[in-house]
Amino acid sequence: METVKFKTDDGQELEFYIEEQTRLNGTNYLLVADSEEEEANAFILKDISKDTDEEAEYVFVEDENELDALLRVFEEMMDDTDILL
Repeated sequence: METVKFKTDDGQELEFYIEEQTRLNGTNYLLVADSEEEEANAFILKDISKDTDEEAEYVFVEDENELDALLRVFEEMMDDTDILL
């Protein structure tokens, strides 16, 4: 399974497992999990990098409306999986 590394504001590096990805309104989003286990914690990351950036820069989606819309999209994409954020 593909992974993505995420660096927190305090310099801690976290590794997430990419479950699914999508592009909405020109923005890339990742559905990630903190482990490969069935009962893993799920998060949605948003790509905020510019086209000229060498590497993608992701942030956690925190806006409730955006999160709800993305959750519905990812649930539809993974129709056999329940996603709890």
